[in-house]
Formats: sequence, C-alpha cells, structure tokens
Amino acid sequence: MTTTDLRYCVEFADVEAAARRIEGLAHRTPVFTCSSINLLATTGGQTTTSEERKIFFKVEALQRTGSFKFRGALNAILALREEREVNRQDKDELLEVVTHSSGNHAQALALAARMSSAKATIVMPFNTPMVKKNAVQDFGAQIVMVDNTNEARELEAENIRKTTGATFVHPSEDPKVIAGQGTVCLELVQQMNELYNGTKPDVVIIPVGGGGLASGNLISLRALLSTSVKLVLAEPKQLDDAYRSFTAGQLLQHSPENKLESVADGLKTTLGPNTWPIVRDLADDIITVDEKEILRATLLAWQRLTICIEPSAGVGLAVACCETFNQRYPSSQFPNVGVVLCGGNVDVLEIAAKMKAIGL
Repeated sequence: MTTTDLRYCVEFADVEAAARRIEGLAHRTPVFTCSSINLLATTGGQTTTSEERKIFFKVEALQRTGSFKFRGALNAILALREEREVNRQDKDELLEVVTHSSGNHAQALALAARMSSAKATIVMPFNTPMVKKNAVQDFGAQIVMVDNTNEARELEAENIRKTTGATFVHPSEDPKVIAGQGTVCLELVQQMNELYNGTKPDVVIIPVGGGGLASGNLISLRALLSTSVKLVLAEPKQLDDAYRSFTAGQLLQHSPENKLESVADGLKTTLGPNTWPIVRDLADDIITVDEKEILRATLLAWQRLTICIEPSAGVGLAVACCETFNQRYPSSQFPNVGVVLCGGNVDVLEIAAKMKAIGL
C-alpha cells in the first residue's frame, strides 16, 4: 500500500515541504553502524553461518534539544509564519504558540520559537523535574504550572489559546508536527544510499508513543520504498496501547490494569485520531519489549555506540535484538535494518541505578 491509496492528515508532499523549511536549521543527524552490535543482533554473540545483520542507526539523540521533536516543532512554527504571509497578516505582529508538555516537545517548541522570533508558552505539571523546567526557560519560553493531570494541562492550554490568540501545537497530532517528524527517515534513506553504496533498508524500526514520529515516517517510507520495506513499530510492554490497537483493529487507550510504569516514559502518550489511521494502514508490525530488554539495549548503545540515548530510544534497539524480531525477520532475508534512536534526554544516574538493580 502506498500513501496515495488513502487520504491522511499528512501526505508525502508535506514531508518534503517540511524538509525544505527546516534545512540548515535542524541538524541532518548522522547514520552510524557498529560491527559488534551487528553481530549481537544477528546471533546473540554466538558463532553462526547466517548472513550478518547490518543495523543503521539514525541518531536523533544528536538533534537540537536532544530529540527528533525539534523537527516537528520547527516545521509547525515556520509553516505558521508562511500562512501569515499568504494571508497578508502583519509581519510585525508577534507569533504566539502554546502547548502542554513536560518532555522533549516542550524544549523543542521553546527553542523553535526562539529561533523564529515567536513566543512560546508551555503548560507543565508541578511534578516536572527541575532540569526540564530549566531547559525550557533557558530557551526563552514562558512556563505555566498546573496540577499533575492531563485534564488540567489541556484546560489551561485551551484557556491560554483563547485569551492570547496563540496557536496550539499538539506534540503528536498536529499535521505540521507529523510532517516534520517524517523528515527523519527521508534523511535515513538518502544517507544509507549516499554513505553505504546504494544500500536500502529491508526493515525500519521506529519507536511509537503518541505516534507523531511513527506516522510521519510511515508516510515517508511508503512513498520512498513502497512495500519493499517492512515497517516495524517498537513499544514497551508496559505501555502497549499501539500494539493492542493494532491487534484489535481499532483505537484503544491504555489498559486499566496497566500501571504505565516504564523506563521509556517518553512513549507513554497514546495514539490519536490523526496518527492511528496511518499506523493502522501503513505499519507491518508492532513488537513489544520488556523493561529488562529496554535497559539492556540502552546500555548497549551507551557502551558500543558511545552515544547517550534515552530508554525510549533503547526500545527500538531492543526490538532489533529480540527473538521475536529475528524469527519474523531473519537476517538472511532482511539483512539491512534501520533503527531510529529517537532521543537522548536522560538522567544518566537514575537509569544507571536501574540497570544496576537488575544486574546489568
């Protein structure tokens, strides 16, 4: 199935437009390989006659603000500026944006606004770690603190939108954000071709939470490679709403029995009405991994790639190394695997303590 078969909130042309907007402002993050990780992903470290798996890491941990989120936030703000010019609005009028986030989207929108001479207001819960508050403030955004509930954050963001005229930029459902995130794998395909003698990915693994990263890149990869590539989404077992939705064929929320406790807390957000149809129609598979697998993969990236990824990024590598993936996608048929390392904003001491607690 290609992205022209059905209409979604984003088309590949939107991703291409986003790539032009953010060029030179967002980093064209590197693509790395690692021979020791290739061996582990192929055989678990054992001697084998199987064709060695080659994993191509798209390192969004080295993106501005430390995650892929900067791409979508920047594209959204620059697109708003373009719309103002088309509508002949006063160019000197201050562009204002608002969102609710305690994570990577907050920092991304704050920096994107500063670079675009816009004003950003970020609604954050009182329990947001001080390091994240400080980062948002350092980028020049205004912070409004609210109670630690989704309802409180959404209500306050809507109130700010109404009273100030600011444009709400959703972390994962905004079409301009989704299009911006889709530039990750647009670059991955180009870089694999340029740097690795015309190599194309046989499988691409993308972490999924709210689905902005996943849906934008599903659009890109289907447009670029059609059905010649298998598209696998990676999710923690503790936060498995996407897996459950994909299996049931309908959009579901987190199970009431799920305590939503995962080291990959950046993937806690659920799919929404814009991202779900894209995931439903264009993904081939969703594979979940447990907490120990996530921590082990995160440590592996720290040690072998010498890149400080966050556990949400470790989910993708954990899937690439897990038995389920290797059974469904054997290296003899699917030797070249792209993995998106989505971010690197992590409390190293906290995660290292969790690794030690389980014997890593």
